[in-house]
Amino acid sequence: MAALSGRYMEFHQVHGANVRIDSTGTQATRVESFANGVCFSRQPLLPGELFLVEIEEKELGWCGNLRVGLTGIDPRSMAVVPEYSLPDLVSLGDSWIFAITRNHNRAPPGEGEEEEGVTSRSKDFFTASHLQIGSMRIPMDKLVGRSRPGRFSHILDDLYKTNALPPTARRSRIGVLYVPRSPGTADMHIVINGEDMGPCSRGIPTHHPLYAVVDVFAATKSVRVIQLEYGFPSLQTLCRQIIQKHIVHRTAIAWLDLPRLLKHICMYE
Repeated sequence: MAALSGRYMEFHQVHGANVRIDSTGTQATRVESFANGVCFSRQPLLPGELFLVEIEEKELGWCGNLRVGLTGIDPRSMAVVPEYSLPDLVSLGDSWIFAITRNHNRAPPGEGEEEEGVTSRSKDFFTASHLQIGSMRIPMDKLVGRSRPGRFSHILDDLYKTNALPPTARRSRIGVLYVPRSPGTADMHIVINGEDMGPCSRGIPTHHPLYAVVDVFAATKSVRVIQLEYGFPSLQTLCRQIIQKHIVHRTAIAWLDLPRLLKHICMYE
């Protein structure tokens, strides 16, 4: 877990023809059409490391949504980035892609999965604050998207509390990681708004580096990488949680006598 701390996640400089990456390397926007939006993580993922994105912008008129997954192909070796992650990238081999839909995303449980505790909530200090997948504990605080305060935010906040935000909605947060299962193999997990969808692909070979794949496809127009903390929450996170705990509603943060940056973090993160 110590190896994961301090790793700054961003998109690779190699990407689909219709994608533009911002100057920070953390926002990918499809600027035209509905395809050629395949992106990769800048560096291979470590075991248990989650590559998490938030849907920033949607585009009406297209059928289909975000697709995420893993690939063992080094993006730098690609003469041309495939137009689609499904089926084009998958057909190249060593790639496993999962299509995000509005409702049915959970993968069917594998044999013996529940008994082995592959995916579970910790029973100690981390019970409410962390999602546990295998031996990895990931803070829930950053995994669930939040609404922007506005006219209907009193309604939206209740939806977020019950984790009822549709996976394809704006502000939804979706990530991919892999968990070693046996020597040389791993399972791919997709996490949607703090909920593990289970092993979506099993027996993935790990003899080569695995990059995250994010296909900014169709109705999904723009996504942003979310930086994560592992293990115990940071002082910033603890301060935010205390402030949020003692207010009636998130919009009230705007009237607190706090620095502007701190108020922004408390309201949106």
